[in-house]
Amino acid sequence: MKLPLTIHRARLGPVEFKVIRPARPPARAVLSDGNWRLHVQVDQGAAQLIAGLWSLAATSPRSLVHLPLRRTDPDTGAPGLDLVLLHHSLQFAPSRWKELRARLGPGRPQTADLPGPASSAPVVDPWPERRHAENRDRFHQHVHAGTLFMTGSAKLFADTARFFADVAHQGPGYVFAHPDHRHYCATLGAYDNTVSAGSGIHIVYRDRWPAP
Repeated sequence: MKLPLTIHRARLGPVEFKVIRPARPPARAVLSDGNWRLHVQVDQGAAQLIAGLWSLAATSPRSLVHLPLRRTDPDTGAPGLDLVLLHHSLQFAPSRWKELRARLGPGRPQTADLPGPASSAPVVDPWPERRHAENRDRFHQHVHAGTLFMTGSAKLFADTARFFADVAHQGPGYVFAHPDHRHYCATLGAYDNTVSAGSGIHIVYRDRWPAP
């Protein structure tokens, strides 16, 4: 999977930060804060893109991966959120994001080569021991400045990219086969002990979108 990116660099005081963005943010994706957990709706292309960015975050521990998604939820009218994925070792405070974002220039293009989502094998939990209460390798989830921050380890990002890959692979076929129940989803954090601070993410495949 070739992922076109834009690489940005900006300084906050003595520290330079690297911010990675997709060259083309998805047109059919929205992330919003629901009553019980965060809610992301995606078409197949957006789910594949986010799975790729999630995997990229696992291999880019010194970078912030930023996905601009801020658009109004077409169903509820709730304001949308952007998404930032970052490694906990950066020790980056979400309260500094607005200042860093304002300093980002046009960036430079780059292409990342990533493995694509599995096309035929079922998605299997690679780390079932995450469900054990003593597991402490979990995401910290914060919402600040219109942005959801997912902070975790490289292994955690690598293991959980499968949630978006599953929606990309299974969602289109499911809604085609079930026209009276057009809902295919995956939930990160509710039952798998992958989120420590935060409510998790409900990932919903959506094939019908309002006209732009």
